[in-house]
Amino acid sequence: MQKRNEKVRKMLMKEIADILQRDIRDSRISGVVSILDVEVSHDNSYAKVYYSVFGDDEQKEKTKEAIVKHTPKIRYEVGKRIRLRLTPELRFIYDDSIERGSKIHEIIEKISRGEL
Repeated sequence: MQKRNEKVRKMLMKEIADILQRDIRDSRISGVVSILDVEVSHDNSYAKVYYSVFGDDEQKEKTKEAIVKHTPKIRYEVGKRIRLRLTPELRFIYDDSIERGSKIHEIIEKISRGEL
């Protein structure tokens, strides 16, 4: 069961990223959107999709609005592409861990150069 769940998780990551990139035409999605991870429930009925946006705060907010608006279409497209008994409900969650990691790296670099 665990291997199947991992396979579904990987397929969802790939397909959702592709759908956002190719199928969703919305001017509000102006930054670079990356799907960082997907957590799938044990019965594949529910999936948390963690994403990141490269851009300023305004771009992040607009992208979030667009993703929320298009979630039913994304789920529909996922259902067409991946043959599952049940297409999982999708919940998109913004993840800023890459940004935080970058800021920490920047601070460490400044410390090592003696700037802080």
